[in-house]
Formats: sequence, C-alpha cells, structure tokens
Amino acid sequence: MGARRSRRRKGPGLIRALLLVSLVFAAFSLFSNLSAGVGCGGRSNRPTAVTIIERTPDVVVALRELAFLEGMVFHTERVIDLRERQSTFFRLLDTEDAILLVAAGEVRAGVDLRALTPRAVDADFEAKRVTLYLPNATISTSRLDNARTYVHTRRTDLFATRREDLETRARREAERNLEKAAIEAGILEKAEASVQRTLEGLLRSLGFEEIAVHFGVSPAGEAPLLIPALDPE
Repeated sequence: MGARRSRRRKGPGLIRALLLVSLVFAAFSLFSNLSAGVGCGGRSNRPTAVTIIERTPDVVVALRELAFLEGMVFHTERVIDLRERQSTFFRLLDTEDAILLVAAGEVRAGVDLRALTPRAVDADFEAKRVTLYLPNATISTSRLDNARTYVHTRRTDLFATRREDLETRARREAERNLEKAAIEAGILEKAEASVQRTLEGLLRSLGFEEIAVHFGVSPAGEAPLLIPALDPE
C-alpha cells in the first residue's frame, strides 16, 4: 500500500515538471523568432532608402526624353563597294585594294515638342475642338548596327598596298548613306503621320471630338516653327 501511494504522488509531480519545461521551451522559441524578425526588418529597410535616393536622376532624364515624340524607326541595309586604285612601277601597272561592306543600320525620326508655346494648342472645351501647331518631323538618330554589319569581300591585288583603314572609311560612307536612304523612303512624312495618330488618340480620350494637327505651321502672330535636327548619337 505504501509503494502505491508513493507512485500516485510522483505521477502529478512528473506531469507538472514536463509542463514547466514545455512552457520554458515555447517562451524561448517565441523570443528567438521575434529577435530574428526585428533583425530581418532592419536589413530590408536599408536598401529601400538607397533605392529612393538613386532614382532621382533617372526620373529627370525620363522627363527630358518625353519632350521628343518618336514616330518612326527605319531599319535599312546598304552595300558599300569601296575601292582604292593604285599605280605601281612608275604607273605602268594598275592595282586595286577593295572592300565590299554589307551595312545595316537604324534611323529614328519624330517631332521635337520642346519649343512649343502655349499658343501652339488652341482648345475649345465647350465645343470639344482642339488645334495643334507642331514643328516638322526631324531625324533624331542615325547609326550602324555593328551586330548586323559585316565585310562580305576584302581583296588586295598583287603589288597593291593593303589599306588597313579601308573598312573604317567604308563604315563612314555607310553612315552618311543611312539617313539619306531613310529620307528618300519617306521616314519624315511617316513619322508625322504616326505622331498625329498618337496625339489624336490621346486627345479623344480627353473628350475632344474635332481635332486638327498642323506640322510646320505656326499660330497667328508667331514665327514659323523651325526645329533643327538633333545630332546623331
């Protein structure tokens, strides 16, 4: 009987001990999780502050670029056959150093809106009518695509001097021809038509129904809208 009573007394005491250990372990785990959460939160706040500071110049650049409304991009290709004729042996023998360059490039055109004045927009909100006076489209960039430009043939005759700068000269000639080819293909007219469609869609979304867009025509009493072409990149 005495042994049974001692076992009954030990049972509740053992349960209370296990319960106490469980509570201590739970409290320790909760404290560890809270400490880790505070540490992670502190680390995540620092990059956010740095990002906000670094974004300021990007926003300024983007706002400046919005002043040029791009209307058309032309991808052109042209073959440049450049030859240098040479005379040797007292001009008794004619030789040649030649290159055949396949040039691919990109020409962009649009309308520069930076010179617009308040009078360039004549709006009647009650009649839902608006008239825009814009400068003519200009070429914004004209450049070779180096990834698609390659030398097709490079030939130097016997007794001729090989000119190492011949490819450079051929590339310069290709760059001069890119803009000319795009203008002859009507890039400026197509850029104006594209810009007009873009602005008409924007103005219709603002509630205007009668929209007129004039290029190269200034409002009454102002000088003509003459915008010089931007320098190629």
